[in-house]
Amino acid sequence: MNFFWIINGKRMKQYLIILIASFFAALIAFVESKNLEVFKTKDGEPRAIYQGEEKGKKIALTFDVSWGEKRIHEILDLLERENINDTTFFISGEWAERHPDIVEKIVKNGHEIGSLGYRYKSYTELEDAQIRKDITRAQQVIEALTGKPTRLLRPPNGAFNKTVLEIAEKLNHTIVQWSIDPNDWKNPGADQITETVISEANGGDIVLLHASDSVKQTKDALKDILDQLRSDHYTFSTVGELIANTDTKRKEIK
Repeated sequence: MNFFWIINGKRMKQYLIILIASFFAALIAFVESKNLEVFKTKDGEPRAIYQGEEKGKKIALTFDVSWGEKRIHEILDLLERENINDTTFFISGEWAERHPDIVEKIVKNGHEIGSLGYRYKSYTELEDAQIRKDITRAQQVIEALTGKPTRLLRPPNGAFNKTVLEIAEKLNHTIVQWSIDPNDWKNPGADQITETVISEANGGDIVLLHASDSVKQTKDALKDILDQLRSDHYTFSTVGELIANTDTKRKEIK
């Protein structure tokens, strides 16, 4: 009988070790799944940026826009009233063609422009040639309107892989993700959007916001976000300025 319990005790210990190992493996997988926007490849290979250097208290507000014109005018007007002229707008080429006057307003107000591609279709669903064509076409459209080539690319829906990274680099684009996402596109309430940004803010952060017409609460949250960040002594920066010559954060992708 004692021998039986010794054998079972050993087995129970083995099962417990396996269970603990499985738990931590699942925990790691869960954490990584929540940070799919953070990527790099091996040293010297293409990378995607999600956060700038933490030194100082600079933060980059970014706005994605791919359709509509009402919300972006409201946001641009608010930023102008608040004397903020160093945010980054990621725009789709197709939208830019329809709204050249707004593109002009973005540039005139001093903001940086990045690319969302041309048609806003997930690159992970496209063939290599289609990805190259979409990035190139968007760059041609935006450069024709602004006089400057795009260098920053936020893939549609934030979806990319190593192939997209390599294609983007060959086309002289750096993929930019984000470190704070208040999910403003879900319209969770202006207070919730503000709370998420303020509670998570750190130096070097890149904040994902939207300026398409379906996003109805970002403008209402933006004033409080600006006020609270400034009261906490943050200053605002374009993505280009934030990541220039700094130690940016990324995560390995194979």
